[in-house]
Amino acid sequence: MSHLNAQPVSFARRGTLCFAAMALCSTLWSGQASAQNTHATYPSGPVTLLVPFTTGTGADLLARLLGPKLADKWKVSVVTDNKAGASGSIGTGAAAKAAPNGLTVLVTATAHGTFPALMPKLPFNPQQAFTPVILLGTSALGVATSGKSPFNTFKDFQESAKKQPGVLNYSSPGTGSPQHLAMELLAQETNVKLLHVPYKGTAGALTDLMGGHVDASIVALQTAAPHLQNGSLRMLALMSAERSPAFPNVPTLKELGVANGVVETWYGVLVPAGTPADVVAKLNADFNSLLQLPDVKETMSKQGMVVVGGKPERMGDLAKNELSRWARVVEKAGIKAEN
Repeated sequence: MSHLNAQPVSFARRGTLCFAAMALCSTLWSGQASAQNTHATYPSGPVTLLVPFTTGTGADLLARLLGPKLADKWKVSVVTDNKAGASGSIGTGAAAKAAPNGLTVLVTATAHGTFPALMPKLPFNPQQAFTPVILLGTSALGVATSGKSPFNTFKDFQESAKKQPGVLNYSSPGTGSPQHLAMELLAQETNVKLLHVPYKGTAGALTDLMGGHVDASIVALQTAAPHLQNGSLRMLALMSAERSPAFPNVPTLKELGVANGVVETWYGVLVPAGTPADVVAKLNADFNSLLQLPDVKETMSKQGMVVVGGKPERMGDLAKNELSRWARVVEKAGIKAEN
């Protein structure tokens, strides 16, 4: 009798075990499918490209260039939202507080690596608050003087600065601007002392440079190009890693012995920390594909930008290095943010 009773119990147990195994497989499959579906269904709603600078800036141009193309690809609304102010910290702070779902994407630039050094009491950590997506592009900066300047080479300028500490001056769009910090870095690397003359914007700084009212300035190559061609400006050296094809006779600071003299304007994409890895991967892949479009390449080239792209780690490494570098420069120079 006990033998007869054993059969039903055995079948029941087997049924239970089979059901449990099936449930486990279903759970595992659902988890995998859910992870895959996050990627497949992203974005599930409208996407905001948050630009922490004013309209007309490089980051804004790229957001408005790539946004409509992303909208076509994703079949959702993609809008550019400019939240400018405080060197980019206001918009960046807003992005840091956004939900980490990939629906708020920060399109930022060089100032992302500089303003934290000037604002040590930020309500967010710019390194920890974001996950890198992609480095979109870079553009060259250079050391420029007036076309009427007595300095024909960077060596001329450097030697004169060493003979007259604190006498030669330079203009910038304002205290704490990337141009200001780049020149301070150069002064530190070449052991010279220069006098900073801050302006309220690029226009005044450039006008007085061309007029010979200041001795030098750090100027974006695309901004300087027409003035170099008509002789209003003279470029002494580029701060890029390589010479520019447009001005092949202008040497780089690296060539001239300034090992740490590579400073480029950069444009990149970040998302709030905690954004799912597969969403970051999709964003990276989609931005990379857009950067290969002929019209995107052409538009960026006309703006003096070099297309970069690549993996998120490239953007992450750059952001980390920039934050560290400018913190050192600001501390050594004793620079304080303007109120």
